Amino acid sequence: MNISKAEYARRRQRLIERLDDNSLAIVPAAREQLRSRDTYFPFRQDSDFSYLTGFDEPESLLVLVPGRERGETLLFCRERDAEKEMWDGPRLGPERAAEYCGLCDAFPISDLDDILPGLLEGRDLIYYTMGRFPQLDRRLQGYLKAIEQAPGSSAPGLKRAPEMVSLDPQLHDLRLFKSAAEIRLMARAAEISAEGHLRAMQRCQPGMYEYQLEAELLHTFATAGAREPAYPSIVGGGRNALVMHYVANSAPLKNGDLVLVDAGCEYRGYAADITRTYPVNGRFSGPQKAVYEIVLASQQAAIEKIVAGNDWDHPHLASVEVICRGLKDLGLLKGDLHGLIESGAYRRFYMHRVGHWLGMDVHDVGDYRVHGQWRQLEPGMTMTVEPGIYIGAEEPGVPEKFCGIGIRIEDDVALLKGGPQVLSAAAPKSIADIEYLMRSGDLVQETLL
Repeated sequence: MNISKAEYARRRQRLIERLDDNSLAIVPAAREQLRSRDTYFPFRQDSDFSYLTGFDEPESLLVLVPGRERGETLLFCRERDAEKEMWDGPRLGPERAAEYCGLCDAFPISDLDDILPGLLEGRDLIYYTMGRFPQLDRRLQGYLKAIEQAPGSSAPGLKRAPEMVSLDPQLHDLRLFKSAAEIRLMARAAEISAEGHLRAMQRCQPGMYEYQLEAELLHTFATAGAREPAYPSIVGGGRNALVMHYVANSAPLKNGDLVLVDAGCEYRGYAADITRTYPVNGRFSGPQKAVYEIVLASQQAAIEKIVAGNDWDHPHLASVEVICRGLKDLGLLKGDLHGLIESGAYRRFYMHRVGHWLGMDVHDVGDYRVHGQWRQLEPGMTMTVEPGIYIGAEEPGVPEKFCGIGIRIEDDVALLKGGPQVLSAAAPKSIADIEYLMRSGDLVQETLL
């Protein structure tokens, strides 16, 4: 289950077709990141570069040159080096890399200063996103300055240095729409992640530490072939669930509390993003059930609005209406339903939007608005749906039994021609299913003891 060489070639061709005549596009690979002294973080390829090449080495650069007779797709990468490969692992080298990626040609990265300036000269536009790769930014600026200062460059009829514009709008609009192969990979990432959540539910016990529950997830991810999480896992017990991006995961889980677990794996370059909230002891209290059912109903209402022709805001508005009505019924909001929605009174308890794009990045690329209007939903888009209710530990006017409750439920949804498909449906989320699963987990652990 991989992206084929032919699909990478189609991606590059579609991007080239979007570029202006007499232009050039530059897409750099990720750099290795120092962790401490002479050790590095595990290398993760830049998503844009990976999307167009499937090449997983640092110190690389893709150049697209529309209309170039000697080849439109060029790669710069490291040469083979037997001594370095003995320490750090094999490299493909330019010749094999060009064949592996299906590119027109490839050159040593050490030859960049000799080759790239010549490709830039005479072009009207350079598509390159400034600010993400400072060293390359300075290098390109040096090339352009040299072109401007070259003898005769200001003579009548001769072109000056090309203008530089961002590549993001063209490339990220392509990435927004997933192919069938991409959705299969995302479905597998969601399946593995759901298995991790299921395992965590079964192993959860009062007295565990949050990081121990996190370890159950990571164990499942790696065992199933997904070595890395797609993002730092959030495991927040009790009031830690009220912190949106809580990642300390260092507190003990207490009897009677809920635990919010927001975790997903990365599988072959594609992310899953799932959140489940459940009782540490396996049984929801009355107030916990009441709030949980509101969040669950709001999520279902949002998913039903993920339909081609609706816009990006429709699912969010659906979730807001259900949450406002539910909080009003509980007495946590007071007033006319329409007025509560219009005034944003609900943001006291529901302060984020209902979801985000999902793909190679967990918060994937793609504009949410086009020409000032919410983007219309179309088949091929994938997104999360994650409403939540977060009630502060000392919330004025809120009965004490609800204080400190934080609940979020998140699933991954692909919009297909037939409608929305929940990729992460294997992760239990009804109260009955969660309590049944956690009781069965208790029985298993008692048997093991």
